[in-house]
Amino acid sequence: MGSRQVSEELDWQGKRVTVAGLGVSGIPAARALAARGAVVTVVNDGDDERSRTQAAALEAEGITVRLGDGATLPAGTELVVTTPGWQPDKPLFTAAAEAGVEIWGDVELAWRLRGPDAAPWLAITGTNGKTTTTRMLASILEAAGLRTAAVGNIGVSLLDAVLGDEPYDVLAVELSSYQLHWAPSVRAHSAAVLNLAPDHLDWHGSMESYAADKGRIYEGNRIACVYNVADPATEDLVREADVEEGCRAIGFTLGTPGPSQLGVVEGILVDRAFVENRQKNAQELAEVADVRPPAPHNIANALAAAALARAFGVDAKAVRDGLRAFRPDPHRIELVEEVGGVTYVDDSKATNTHAAEASLAAYDPIVWIAGGLAKGATFDELVEKSAKRLRGVVLIGADRALIREALARHAPEVPVVDLDRTDTGAMSEAVREAARLARPGDTVLLAPACASMDMFTNYNKRGEAFADAVRALAATGDA
Repeated sequence: MGSRQVSEELDWQGKRVTVAGLGVSGIPAARALAARGAVVTVVNDGDDERSRTQAAALEAEGITVRLGDGATLPAGTELVVTTPGWQPDKPLFTAAAEAGVEIWGDVELAWRLRGPDAAPWLAITGTNGKTTTTRMLASILEAAGLRTAAVGNIGVSLLDAVLGDEPYDVLAVELSSYQLHWAPSVRAHSAAVLNLAPDHLDWHGSMESYAADKGRIYEGNRIACVYNVADPATEDLVREADVEEGCRAIGFTLGTPGPSQLGVVEGILVDRAFVENRQKNAQELAEVADVRPPAPHNIANALAAAALARAFGVDAKAVRDGLRAFRPDPHRIELVEEVGGVTYVDDSKATNTHAAEASLAAYDPIVWIAGGLAKGATFDELVEKSAKRLRGVVLIGADRALIREALARHAPEVPVVDLDRTDTGAMSEAVREAARLARPGDTVLLAPACASMDMFTNYNKRGEAFADAVRALAATGDA
């Protein structure tokens, strides 16, 4: 199995640190720094009831909290630690840069605070599929008998993982582009970029900056940089990375793999990268049927997870057992029910066009439920690629007109139901209209290609509303 990297000891006593933002990562960062003797000030834009409650708890521990002013750099600040959501153009960061003060993210802090016998990181990023792949990887590592956890942008704080009492052999680490932007010294054992598509450009400023931040995950890799053969931009990032001597570029593909790749041959996931004589030999890892659900983009996730596990020395049996044991999170191409011969699938997590395209590619024919907040996205390419699969479309949400216009241009023969309402009850009507358009053998697919906040608290609530509406349809027998 992979070797460990020793982290450097830092002297925090009396160091004046400003933490930008409360919340999931800001609060543990403030507490971790204060526990090491740093003089910590937390600044936060918001001054609501929740923030005041959080501030009171921190102030009781001797941490200064400044609410309602996240723009001004506190006097004497020697380091800024930021939560992921704060954009790089915030006045606080401009002031820090002018003062020559370093800015770290929560991931950078976790990396710097690791103990002397820290577990190596197997790191994953990409526009879509990060969480599923990270959890698949953790399942494979567990099947190999390793002590591990899925951490990072996945909801489990990296700080908690590296500072906790639980000793790990290896960590499966999901990293967002936000986190990577502020993590200059993270050096993973091995890492993967799953795919690249325009997303969060309002935060990064351009596609080039977004891709460059994603590419930071490869910096200093020791064993393997895993890339997507179908997405050449990911391989370009490998070429640009400064890695350790002997680190290899490992591709994954849904086709037959070449040497130094993982791929699929006659329904079998195979490895031609981590085998002897990879010019001639391949190792069977698992069957496509072991991946749930076996949609193409999810098979790609499984191959990426397998590549990272194999880079860490995991055997083929553990890859198969880990994939078989894995269950995806809700609202990710999740089968809800079959009603009247029509299959209803919830992929509410498809909040951008790239994710929706992957989802639409998994079914045929489809009645597509789409719409919400477009976040600046355009839909012509998505509709053009998916048009032949569409039986009908039901549009919901604030920006549905953008999708309707793309359908008129590229799929004018496809029937479209445009629901002119944005209340949460619109989902029940959408499901009824989709059922009316569908025929036995079709799939009604919620893959909105948009964010949910115009109608729902989050994509989870949107998916739950869809599932409730489908079950109500089944109960009434209206399909």
